[in-house]
Amino acid sequence: MSDSNVRTRFAPSPTGLLHIGGARTALFAWLYAKSNSGSCLLRIEDTDKERSKQKFTDEIINSFKWMGINFDEDTVYQSKNRDRHLEIAKQLLENESAYVCDCSKERLDTLRKDQQDKGLSAKYDGKCRNLSLEESENTVIRFKNPEESSVVFNDLIKGEIEFRNEEMDDFIIVRGDGAPTYNLCVVVDDLDMQISHVIRGDDHINNTPKQINVFNALGAKPPDYGHVPMILGEDGRRMSKRHGAIGVAEYRDMGVLSEAFMNYLARLGWSLGDQEIFTTNELVENFIQGNFNTAPASFSLDKLSWYNKEYLNSLEFNELVNLISYPNIKNDQYSKNVVSLIRERCNFLNDFAIEAKYFYEKPTHFEDADKAKAIKEGTYALLNALKERFNSLNDWKGDSIQEEIKAFVDEKEIGFAKIGTPLRLSLTGSLNSPSIDKVCELLGKQEVIERIDFAVKNLD
Repeated sequence: MSDSNVRTRFAPSPTGLLHIGGARTALFAWLYAKSNSGSCLLRIEDTDKERSKQKFTDEIINSFKWMGINFDEDTVYQSKNRDRHLEIAKQLLENESAYVCDCSKERLDTLRKDQQDKGLSAKYDGKCRNLSLEESENTVIRFKNPEESSVVFNDLIKGEIEFRNEEMDDFIIVRGDGAPTYNLCVVVDDLDMQISHVIRGDDHINNTPKQINVFNALGAKPPDYGHVPMILGEDGRRMSKRHGAIGVAEYRDMGVLSEAFMNYLARLGWSLGDQEIFTTNELVENFIQGNFNTAPASFSLDKLSWYNKEYLNSLEFNELVNLISYPNIKNDQYSKNVVSLIRERCNFLNDFAIEAKYFYEKPTHFEDADKAKAIKEGTYALLNALKERFNSLNDWKGDSIQEEIKAFVDEKEIGFAKIGTPLRLSLTGSLNSPSIDKVCELLGKQEVIERIDFAVKNLD
């Protein structure tokens, strides 16, 4: 069943790069809306003037464009709604759902310490709750949280959740400098944007009962909420740089396909039977029929690599060439042969440039560690001898080259590695490559002979 009245949003703060946890949350909000024929909006929560940067806003928007998440309607900038936030704060004061508080920082610090010493949860004691104070430079506005009953809501992901009002705080909604706070701004913006469903990370779950109470105080229906468990590294710890790149742009720059990235993010916390690969259309069509996981998801770069390789393998050569950033790979037969040979070795788009380089550029530098492994006593004599055999080989095909190398090894009574390793280093500048006979075939006889000559002269 779909509902065109479904309106979701993603509301990042532009104080840093868009990380994979935020991208996954945005994807879930977008998919939930689209699977219900609804709308998903983007709201930039830029009220932190010191930390909010335009470059981060641009990066967030560009990351979503790359992913293929197209938000509906114009982007909302929270900082532009300040007057509206303060208007609602005044309304809450007028209907006695909020009050002015003049408690000093020193008093609050002492209160908090006393509560902690007694093993109690730190919360405001309500000293100013019924004093009807007037606003001044030394006051804040606090929301008058209900003292009885509970906030109960049916979380879209976690099921029924209950918070007792007596355990919650009379939280500040306008600071002493006149700045409206997060929990007020979010409610006002969600109300004005007509948001019906809020899907966000479960680090916000303690804010939800506060926001529901503000909605109730305004006589407005709160949205339905769903809290997505966080993404952890494979070691069970919170995602950080040690688990790989965490910014969306970093994955784009390393050559991850946007479709693979979206597919992998969707499967980090959502499933539909045993199906692993989904097109974007399939995700939209099936999202509301799938199941959310209630436990934290585990991020694996290896798994993302697997997804990306699956998508890479599904591309036609022409499509792939257009995506590879290495300019020497063109839509011609030689490049097609190169790509065909290295394709299985490439998990990301950037791998193609690395793996293909030696097919277009002669190696001119050899790492000392590689030379130590490849060059032994008698290696240069062996390379020169093999070069002469290659020079006499008329049928320059992979099978013939392989037979020639095998005959050479048998004749010299040596192991393959004794000639294969220095030959591979000579031709590719590396100790890793596809089958050396295939490499030789693609490079061509003359190029192979020239590279062996260069290596013999420069490997010392």
